[in-house]
Amino acid sequence: MKIYTKTGDAGETSLFGGTRVSKSDPRVAAYGDVDELNAHLGLARVAAADAEIAGELLQLQRDLFALGAQLADPSGKIAAHVSKAVLRETDVERLEGVIDKLEAGLPPLRHFILAGGSACGAALHVARAVCRRAERGMVALEAPVDPVLLKYVNRLSDLLFVMARTANHRAGAEETPW
Repeated sequence: MKIYTKTGDAGETSLFGGTRVSKSDPRVAAYGDVDELNAHLGLARVAAADAEIAGELLQLQRDLFALGAQLADPSGKIAAHVSKAVLRETDVERLEGVIDKLEAGLPPLRHFILAGGSACGAALHVARAVCRRAERGMVALEAPVDPVLLKYVNRLSDLLFVMARTANHRAGAEETPW
């Protein structure tokens, strides 16, 4: 199978189910933001000196593939055929558990902090910002997105902030107050 298909040469792409849309369609932009977020998580994962963080990031990357698939499938057909392409309330709860676990090992946050620190921590701060953009894009879609997906990305941005702090804390990188 060739990587190029030439079907997008005129500025269109296909959603799941075969519907053709412009590459500037808000739905394409939304799953494009999720794809960009996934790439930033990959960068953070290779920069992670901590096996626990790297493992969590790998799971988040898998989750984001599922999220992108659901966004590219407004009719919801993929969910019936590919169970790993579906995010559920239990995935949101899993994120909350990771947040609680990681936060327990951090000093209390008493002020706003600037993004930075270790390479992994800085990459996670970028990922958090991209996650917020992806969330805004999902909220703006005219065909409403599954509420679980919105909860997931909202919680994910919180987790990425806590992971950035954890990566920096474990690396001995100080947080820079604003």
